[in-house]
Amino acid sequence: MRLIGVRGATMLQKNDVQEMKLAVSELLQEMIAKNNIKNEDLVSIIFTTTEDLNCAFPASSARELGLGDVPLLCSKEIDVPNAPKLVVRILLHTYSEIARKDVSHIYLRGAEVLRQDLAQ
Repeated sequence: MRLIGVRGATMLQKNDVQEMKLAVSELLQEMIAKNNIKNEDLVSIIFTTTEDLNCAFPASSARELGLGDVPLLCSKEIDVPNAPKLVVRILLHTYSEIARKDVSHIYLRGAEVLRQDLAQ
């Protein structure tokens, strides 16, 4: 097994606590399922949000999914002019047998526009 990174992103319709919880939970669950990740193999998860999202910490959704023993970090994304708004990005670090070229990076709810080359 080796350490790999799994990327993901989702877009919200508004700066809303419930929508944040649902969108982040949905994204994390799909990232974990599509890459056959076991909780004990998780190393850490980094969450970023665009400047317009401040209703909740996205890491709280991970804790609600039972990932409270995984180191979690939230940060703000660089505020680039004309970049998409209301975006949560995730970089998940895990031990895996998956080759880097076979990792399933997950982009949901319109976030596919961020990385069309990686979106599933």
